[in-house]
Amino acid sequence: MIQVENLSYSYTNDDNYAVKDISFQVQEGEIFGFLGPSGAGKSTTQGVLTGLLPLKQGQVTVAGYDLKKANRSMFNAIGVSFEQSNVYGKLTALENLEFYRKLFDVDTMDPELLLKMVGLDHVKNKRAATFSKGMKHRLTFARSMVNHPSLWFLDEPTTGLDPAIAGTIKELIKEKNKEGTTAFLTTHNMYIADELCHRVAFIVDGEIKALDSPRNLKLQYGNKKVEVEYLEKGSTHKALFHLDIEQDRLALNEIILKKDIEMMHTKEATLEEIFIEITGRALL
Repeated sequence: MIQVENLSYSYTNDDNYAVKDISFQVQEGEIFGFLGPSGAGKSTTQGVLTGLLPLKQGQVTVAGYDLKKANRSMFNAIGVSFEQSNVYGKLTALENLEFYRKLFDVDTMDPELLLKMVGLDHVKNKRAATFSKGMKHRLTFARSMVNHPSLWFLDEPTTGLDPAIAGTIKELIKEKNKEGTTAFLTTHNMYIADELCHRVAFIVDGEIKALDSPRNLKLQYGNKKVEVEYLEKGSTHKALFHLDIEQDRLALNEIILKKDIEMMHTKEATLEEIFIEITGRALL
């Protein structure tokens, strides 16, 4: 669905690159996470892939379209949910979607249904200028679905949303993916990436440092640990065991057999911890 080979981009047309010779593929039907801190090159890459920035160096194919031969029909196939909402403040929520759907040459979704899906149906006739940041973000997200995109670009889709609404957005992403939509997710939120993505790429300073499934990255870089809380002589004790160490495995087995276990859970490395280990950078 996306093919990127040796993509570089400089805003100043010199050797000061925001993106440096990156290559990757996004398979049809997958949710692909592009993860990194602010300024890493995520938005620049997405800008090129969505046609907002010109392709200067490299080969890029998006939804079957060669970006060196720009074609307006490509925009019928893609949807973009921007982190910074850019809705029309003087138009109502419903008018925003009614206007936007007229820009496409393909069948579009019912705007009222879209507003209901993101919980904005009760304010459909209110001007977007009166909306909170989170409401504008939901309207932008709804707008990105209007043309039934086969390729969906999602830039920080849950930013600024309360947990309940964020949960709704994540479920919509999962639902659309089950229906066959491919998603390119840019974020610095490792938890949403871990939950949603089939594969992720770590990008720092314009370069891809790692690319694999969250599970494979955890298996490759994380340590297998188990934390146990157990009763002994009326007191609660806590112990952490490394399953890669035979002595720890034997000690854990001894506790399981002989102690009164209160709680026990695995302590796999988080995706954020692995990101820091690989890149030496925090997600700020």
